[in-house]
Amino acid sequence: MPALPLDDAGPYVAGAYLVFLSLFLIFVAFMASKLVRIERELVELSDLVEGRRAAAAEEERETEAVPR
Repeated sequence: MPALPLDDAGPYVAGAYLVFLSLFLIFVAFMASKLVRIERELVELSDLVEGRRAAAAEEERETEAVPR
């Protein structure tokens, strides 16, 4: 004998699926927001590295141009 007759279990099963689906969507939204933040930071770090490389290259060109 089941704990709950099958004809009465339908709303509970649907409710369980809705709870699971809502938790899953919240998790996906949370991970998407983290991914966007990490991507933004990665672009910022890439820009910083490129700026430093350009500054170093410019400084190297200036030191080569100056005769000693």
